Amino acid sequence: MIKDFEILETMQMFNEQHLDIRTITMGISLLDCAASTVEESCNKIYDKICRYAGNLVEVGEQISKKYGVPIIHKRISVTPISIVAAACGSKDYVPFAKTLDKAAKTCGVNFVGGFSALVQKGYTNSDKVLIDSIPEALATTDFVCSSVNLASTRTGINMDAVRDMGVTIKKAAELTADRDALGCAKLVVFANAPEDNPFMAGAFLGPGEPECVINVGISGPGVVKHALEGVRGADLGTVAETIKKAAFKITRVGELVAREASERLGVPFGIIDLSLAPTPAVGDSVARLLEEFGLETCGTWGTTAALAMLNDAVKKGGTMASSFVGGLSGAFIPVSEDEGMIAAAASGSLLLEKLEAMTCVCSVGLDMIAIPGDTTAETISGIIADEMALGTFNNKTTAVRIIPVPGKGVGDFVEFGGLLGRAPIMAVNTSSCADFIHRGGRIPAPIHSMRN
Repeated sequence: MIKDFEILETMQMFNEQHLDIRTITMGISLLDCAASTVEESCNKIYDKICRYAGNLVEVGEQISKKYGVPIIHKRISVTPISIVAAACGSKDYVPFAKTLDKAAKTCGVNFVGGFSALVQKGYTNSDKVLIDSIPEALATTDFVCSSVNLASTRTGINMDAVRDMGVTIKKAAELTADRDALGCAKLVVFANAPEDNPFMAGAFLGPGEPECVINVGISGPGVVKHALEGVRGADLGTVAETIKKAAFKITRVGELVAREASERLGVPFGIIDLSLAPTPAVGDSVARLLEEFGLETCGTWGTTAALAMLNDAVKKGGTMASSFVGGLSGAFIPVSEDEGMIAAAASGSLLLEKLEAMTCVCSVGLDMIAIPGDTTAETISGIIADEMALGTFNNKTTAVRIIPVPGKGVGDFVEFGGLLGRAPIMAVNTSSCADFIHRGGRIPAPIHSMRN
């Protein structure tokens, strides 16, 4: 039972330290929306989403008002559309994306995720159609997010899909060039994608999930930074304990909101994703939190070690506060969405290669990184391949959300606004990996995948 005093002691966190509930995400299974025609399936999808999520925004606002808890986004995740749409035999899934977008607007949510495919071991015909449809789908919708799982520790890396996603990302950038390649900000590729992730752009409802479920994603890097300011000069063991205590308090608030939303909506409570998700606001930065460890700037030597310790302590503290922790859970390091990351990248202290090293120990991967628009599709695929290898061979979730901005190069900035923020165009090693990428095939799973 969560006591009133536990909530009261967090009021300062909300008022002064940027603590928020980043998202209440309703997962909705669309498996029963498969039909023999696109029109019939889309009608079922729209009706079901509106039936389940019609009150989601209202309930979120009621809970926010009751407890004084900022709830930034209300979102929907659905069964991967490549699974749902397979029965219709269509060669174009853009109508499904437009249906999701229409439903999101009707329900008033901020995003809907699940224009997705799971291709870690190979393609179905439907998977190919979905991936081919991604650029136009993201260019012609406002709230739809897309994700593709390309690899897993159990299966290895689908290099055919890695090659194709480099091309897909380039096309998505070209079709949204007038918006600084905004389509790419709504597209992420994964290794070991979790099925209960409430965060966009990677949210989808996995085949093993319930008919409908409520997952909550929390935030709070500013809270943890504030806590560390009180132990400056202390040894790193004390730092770890301080982070754990702060993560415990943050997660308890998320648990309260999740259970209340579950009860009001009559939907099962799924998980708390206890990730530290930053924003472009000053005081809400994971980079600044890492600098509180004693680093002059994020990206200097020691940054990866500090991030590893942060991620571990957040998970330890959070899992003591809730029995149902899932999703990504850890610390995000998106460049454009983090004021400190933006500053470090703009100053040259934080390079793409250092970010890749940091993804070995963060909760996701290379996230919201803007690169020159003339970067080749093969180079983008090479970046993806490296990140997929880190995920599969280290048995962790990794991801890439990269944005080749047409007409812009190193030294330029891209402006997205809102939570997506702004970012400097980062330099990319331009030596060719094309011959490697065009080999295709599948990189076998690592030996430690043989566990039963």
